[in-house]
Amino acid sequence: MPDILIIDDDLHIGNLLEESLKNADYSVSRAFTGKDALQILSTEKPDLILLDLMLPELSGEELLPLIRDIPVIVISAKIDVSNKVDLLLGGAADYVTKPFDMRELLARIAVQLRKNDKNELTFRDLTLYADTLTVKVGNTEIRLTRTECAILKLLMQNPLNPVGKSAMLEKISADTPDCTERSLKQHISNIRKKLQSVNGEDYIEAVYGIGFKMKS
Repeated sequence: MPDILIIDDDLHIGNLLEESLKNADYSVSRAFTGKDALQILSTEKPDLILLDLMLPELSGEELLPLIRDIPVIVISAKIDVSNKVDLLLGGAADYVTKPFDMRELLARIAVQLRKNDKNELTFRDLTLYADTLTVKVGNTEIRLTRTECAILKLLMQNPLNPVGKSAMLEKISADTPDCTERSLKQHISNIRKKLQSVNGEDYIEAVYGIGFKMKS
């Protein structure tokens, strides 16, 4: 389930967006100021950001250059063409003018998420190729099961943050409907053993009371 961060201080528009996104099976987080958004982004990495420009404390124009490797759709009442061009050249993935049609916005979100669906991820000396269910430790290639690949992909997408067991099961359920809470621990143990077999390194650690994360 893709995670979308809404950065907008307008409660009415934010609530409308949140309800529509959840109905479309997205998970949603909210920030009401530019500084709030920076705080969230220091610990989380959403799959996409909806960004208003008229924000307190730190404007959308000031915030945009600080966002890295996350597609940003600007949602603004500003309709000046030069403003749109500047933002698109400055890193925005798309620009939607208020008021907007929700169906069009959902379509634009889907397009950006498809573009950003990376099947190749790296962490330390690991490179995961999700489309072929393989991971390289240095130059050594290892085969993974579909469930192992989905788990490792999720952990590598969030390398600094522990992922809880329930959240992990929810996020990988579409690809691995056979994975259960009981079998999850065994799947992670199998991944660790496969990676350790190459160089003895442990790449995954358990975080007591929370879940699992990549070991930095």
